[in-house]
Formats: sequence, structure tokens, C-alpha cells
Amino acid sequence: MKKILAIALKDTLLRFTSPMEWAFFIIMPVFFIFMLSGGTGAPKDPRITLYVVDQAGSDLSQMLFSELEKSSSVRPVAKELDEATSDFEARQISAIVIIPETFTSQTLMDGSADVEFRQQPNNTNALIDLQALQVALDRISGGVDVAVKSTELADNISPFDSGTSRQAYFEETLKLSQTRLSGSPSRVSEISGETEDQIQYDPKANSVSGQMITWVFIPLIGISAMLAMERQTGTLRRILVTPTSKAKYIGGTIFGQVVTAMIQMAILITFGWLVLKINWGNSILALVMIIASSTLAAAALGTMLGTFVKTESQANGLSIMVGMVMAMLGGCWYPIELFPQVMRQAARIFPTTWAMQGLLDISVRGQGVQGVWLETAVLLGFALLFFTIGVLRFKYD
Repeated sequence: MKKILAIALKDTLLRFTSPMEWAFFIIMPVFFIFMLSGGTGAPKDPRITLYVVDQAGSDLSQMLFSELEKSSSVRPVAKELDEATSDFEARQISAIVIIPETFTSQTLMDGSADVEFRQQPNNTNALIDLQALQVALDRISGGVDVAVKSTELADNISPFDSGTSRQAYFEETLKLSQTRLSGSPSRVSEISGETEDQIQYDPKANSVSGQMITWVFIPLIGISAMLAMERQTGTLRRILVTPTSKAKYIGGTIFGQVVTAMIQMAILITFGWLVLKINWGNSILALVMIIASSTLAAAALGTMLGTFVKTESQANGLSIMVGMVMAMLGGCWYPIELFPQVMRQAARIFPTTWAMQGLLDISVRGQGVQGVWLETAVLLGFALLFFTIGVLRFKYD
């Protein structure tokens, strides 16, 4: 055991001699996990910005602005005329709505109220702005029609004393009609399907799990470069003079890198939990099972590849290529459900597929030990296979 620990300590110190290794160990994984999982903040309002210049300052203009705010396609922003015109001429905005001073309940009752709409030529967003404005005006006009009819009926039953009282009655009826119309039932009824979606997908959990596997697997596969370098420098030949078996040497190499990778994954899991609010389930044991088995499989794969390459440069190129291909096809970069059925079945030959499935079983599907035992067993099978091939093919020179 002392030899295994000594080999593990030697490889760890050798790996972290370069400051760049610390960047790939912590800084880069955290950066990519944070960016790709939406950690930069809440998504912006997807609606199109529509400048609204309110020169009337009346209850009716506020009513129009409120109706525009209800739109799912445009987002009204109150602006002064000079600023709105400047941005419009600089083509920074697609359209402007100018509500003139004459846009009042009196002119609306007389049928002479209007608004000004300016739009950029041949602009799709401007057409969407216009449609949203028309919908808002239609909603207001519906309440106006009700208020006008009500005022006429009230005047026929009991004539108003003056134009002021008639105007006051109209404004009060208009507010009441708008309130009632806003709560009217929709003519279109929506029925949600009751068929349960068989694909459980969480974009944030998928991104964190996928990036974590990618950034942990590639350095572990890079063990091949470490073995190639020691073979080139003659370190492995000097081991011949010591009573150290091939299995013990490879075991020490794998042990050291696996412990380092598990610490790395623990840090990234903690970051995802504290910063990105990823729910890693209620079973720490299940999480440890997936972490340990996946790192063992990746380290054993790197050891096996190290017996096929001759130089450190070959090993570096091969480990990066293999790691990225396995990450992409294993569902680490894109949901594996997007792949054709044939590709999904073929991806089962990669340990990344099983590692990703295990992490998603825990974080998305809420599985415990019983739910991840199959993934753990398959990953340990990969590790045993790769380790056996590595021992059989291992050479000191």
C-alpha cells in the first residue's frame, strides 16, 4: 500500500507543477458550468421594445399603456419625444407610438381621438408593434362603445343637467366597462394534454452534469500522456530494479488520479448546489457511487490508451479527441434524446453515457442507490476491462 500511495503522490505532484493545470482543474470547469447553465442571470424579456410617448397624460392614455403592457409580443417603454425620435432616426428602435394631447375621453366619445404610429420601413418588428397597438386600441374601443351606449340610454331616461355631468358619467362608465371586459371569459378554451412526457429534462442540471463529466474525463484520459512521458524519460525502466509489479504501478497511478478527480467533482457539485441551486437528491451514497465508478472508468481508459501510444504528444492529442467525442456522443453537450435511436443505442459503449445517465437519475429523476446501481455496475465493468487490458499491454520501454 505504501508503494501505491507513493506513486499516487508522485503523479499528483507531477501533474500540478504547471499553473495551467490549476486553470483546467477548477477555473475553466467553473467558468463553463456557470456560463452554459444560465448562471449569468435571469433571461431578458423576449418581447419587442416599443417606445411610447405620452403627451396626453390622461386616464385614457394610461389605459392604452396598460393594455400594451399585457401584450405577449411587445414591451412598452415610456419615453420623451426627443429621446424617442433620436433613437428612431438612429434605427435603434423599430417603432414609436405617440399619444397626442387630444387623446382624451372627450375626443374618444366624439370619435375624433387618434394616435400617431411611426415605423421603420420593411421592418418585421414594426409590423408586430402595429398589431399589438391595434389589439390594445380594439380592447379600449370595446369599452368605449359600451360607455357611449350607456351614456345615451342614461340621457334618454333622465337627461343630464350639463355637459360636465354627462362627461363625468361617461368616464365612470368607461372605467367600469374596462374592468368588466378585462375579466370576461375567453372565447377560446385551452385543454392541456394529460399524456405524461416520458423525457425528463432540466437544462441547468444537464449543463452542469455534462460539463462536469467533460472536464473530469479528459484529464483522466490524459493519464496516457503521463505514462508516455515517463516511458520516454526512462522513469519506467528504472522501476524494473524495484520489486514493483505492473498491476501495483498502474494501480497507484489510477488511485492518485481518481482521488484527485473525485475532489474536483466534489468541488463542482458543491458549486452547482450552492450557486446554481442544483438539487443533487437526498442520497449522498448514490452520488458517491456514480462519482467513484465514473472516475475509475475514465482513469482506467487513460491507462489503457497509454499502452497504445509512443509519445507524449500523441497521447495528448488522442486523449483530447477521445474525451471530446465521448462527451459529445454520450449526451454531455446535447440531450441524448435528440439523437436518433440508433445513435442512442450505440452511445452505450461509452462510459460517459452511463456517467451522464447516473448523474441525471440523481439530479433530475430523484433516484437513490436503487436507481443508479446499474450505471455504477456498468462503469465498474468498464474500469475492470480497461485496467485488465492496460496491465496486459503495459511495457516499461
